Amino acid sequence: MQAADLEKLVTRTMPYGKYKDRILADLPGHYLAWFARAGFPPGEIGQLLALMHEIDHNGLRPLLAPLRRGPWRGA
Repeated sequence: MQAADLEKLVTRTMPYGKYKDRILADLPGHYLAWFARAGFPPGEIGQLLALMHEIDHNGLRPLLAPLRRGPWRGA
């Protein structure tokens, strides 16, 4: 994991599926858990979903709050 990956979680959107266009950091835990059971997709999106699953599973979502207020968000 790189620091830039955390920024991507609050800026990138899900490219397909039930939660298409939702910010990755806003995906529900049950959806991330489903990917963990079924298998994450290949490539960067899969890596980001796996990272978000770990953050969610360990109760660390509040750590992303400061990133949501970053300069690219108009803070």
